[in-house]
Amino acid sequence: MNIPSNLKYTHDHEWIRTEGNMGYIGVTDYAQSELGDVVFVEIETVGETLSKGDVFGTIEAVKTVSDSFMPVSGKIVEKNIKLDSNPDLINKEPYGDGWMIKIEITNPAELDELLSPEQYKAQLG
Repeated sequence: MNIPSNLKYTHDHEWIRTEGNMGYIGVTDYAQSELGDVVFVEIETVGETLSKGDVFGTIEAVKTVSDSFMPVSGKIVEKNIKLDSNPDLINKEPYGDGWMIKIEITNPAELDELLSPEQYKAQLG
């Protein structure tokens, strides 16, 4: 299982990579493997400011539909438009081109509440 050391993680299997006050968010390798083949990604929250734990979008896979949650509070400034035509990027490159949204982080202290790579690995067992 791929768990990059430069990211923070949630109990719900989202990750965030920070660049200054900006954050890129996606779902983990574990999450995409549990979902199966991703066929559609819906993100209609661009421009909205959401709180930690709010749903920012959904991932539709062959097996199920899953909500995606904000790991920290922030304003959604961009969605990954590549996912519109290639939703399977979430399966192929969950930590690369399969990112879902870019946010402006509004409460950086919430980053300290997320899981480290070691803690996330331990959660998975």
